[in-house]
Amino acid sequence: MELCNKKIAKDEFMASREEVLAQWPTGARVDLDDAVEFHKKLPAKKLFSRKLINAKKNGTTLIQPRAGVALVQEHIELLTYLQDKGEADLLPTTIDSYTRQNRYKEAEDGIEESVKQSKSMLNGFPAVNHGVDSCRSLIQSLDIPIQVRHGTPDARLLTEISYAGGFTSYEGGGISYNIPYAKNVTLEKTISDWQYVDRLTGLYEEMGVSINREPFGPLTGTLVPPCISHSVAIIESLLAAEQGVKNITVGYGQCGNLVQDVAAIRTLEELTDAYLKEYGYDDVVVTTVLHQFMGGFPPDEAKAFGVISWGSAVGALAKATKIIVKTPHEAMGIPTMEANAQGLRCTKQLISMLADQRLENPQVDEEKRIIAAETKGIIDKCIELGEGDIAKGTVRAFQAGVIDVPFAPSKHNAGKMLPARDNEGAVRIFASGAVPLSKELQEFHAGKIAERAKFERRNASFQMVIDDVYAIGKGNLVGRPR
Repeated sequence: MELCNKKIAKDEFMASREEVLAQWPTGARVDLDDAVEFHKKLPAKKLFSRKLINAKKNGTTLIQPRAGVALVQEHIELLTYLQDKGEADLLPTTIDSYTRQNRYKEAEDGIEESVKQSKSMLNGFPAVNHGVDSCRSLIQSLDIPIQVRHGTPDARLLTEISYAGGFTSYEGGGISYNIPYAKNVTLEKTISDWQYVDRLTGLYEEMGVSINREPFGPLTGTLVPPCISHSVAIIESLLAAEQGVKNITVGYGQCGNLVQDVAAIRTLEELTDAYLKEYGYDDVVVTTVLHQFMGGFPPDEAKAFGVISWGSAVGALAKATKIIVKTPHEAMGIPTMEANAQGLRCTKQLISMLADQRLENPQVDEEKRIIAAETKGIIDKCIELGEGDIAKGTVRAFQAGVIDVPFAPSKHNAGKMLPARDNEGAVRIFASGAVPLSKELQEFHAGKIAERAKFERRNASFQMVIDDVYAIGKGNLVGRPR
């Protein structure tokens, strides 16, 4: 069937659902009515959507870590520690790499090896293999909401198991979990597969259970211009809303310049709300998430806390609804639970100190204007390319390079657009490729890059891009020449 942005008919959805649930034996345990009843019995304190709505209403910023290990009891112990000692407001269940690639047999082997070795031999929680009842034991063991975070191009079975297991939030989308993660998977395939995810979410909503959906904001990391990540978030929100999703959290990965980051978070929420309303989705609640710095971290823990604190300040001043928190062990691999909790407490301290402050100045307003103009140009071109259909338009936009994610591995991404920092560390567009920037915007970016080149007494070149990629790990934001 040709890809289009149209709500999947229920009978068509149910027919494809049988095939999805048959992909692994644990799918047989999924029962929609039983799952809905389980969700309805959960206390309000465990509902992700409810907690986000309250935070938005009260202007508070919540904190959430990343975490996941192979075995159920160990995962419960890890999340309990982050809840109690890390003071997390929201919890994650990060899924292992085998599950993300639908390699459930290898995930099963990883579980068995983890039991033998008495330690996690997987880099996350294999929810599909553990199945519905094990997921429910996890949900019942904790006191706060838990979200599934992963990176799966085809997440349909994982979604079924996760929702039936009681998770009340789910990350990802057909663009954000394809272009940054996969090389050969087509957008037609992943957008279609994620329409299934969103239709299932909408079905739960129709039955009285609101599950939060969160497009993955950072894409490939810290040098993604806000207009690119914003465009993907808005498109995935429109696709989700068409399938009946009512609670959406749009995300942004911290770039490093305070003014740009604060402006980006605010613009993202405003633009997402505006586009949803423009296309008739008036009853969708939009919240925001800031991902702390997604690039290389300094190996020194004290310096790593500096990076964490900077991200915390950005989220607090922008009034993001939540912050995804990093750890002082980022440069070393998987953190200890103690280090994970330290990152959380550090972030909570900064949020508390800045709770009554808000950054307002003409620079923020001007940055918002620039980001909004760039993003609208991209989204409107996608809609034009799709002749009014955002699903079709997105595929054509990637083919044309209208949306171009820097450093993405996907062969379906043009890879012509290149970012670099300006002299104050804001991410600008060094080479625009086919991204539809107006003449004014092209001149703006060229001027910002030229200012930096003059200051550094070198020509503007690709070397700037390389230097910026490694700068934070070396203790700087802008990759200055030695």
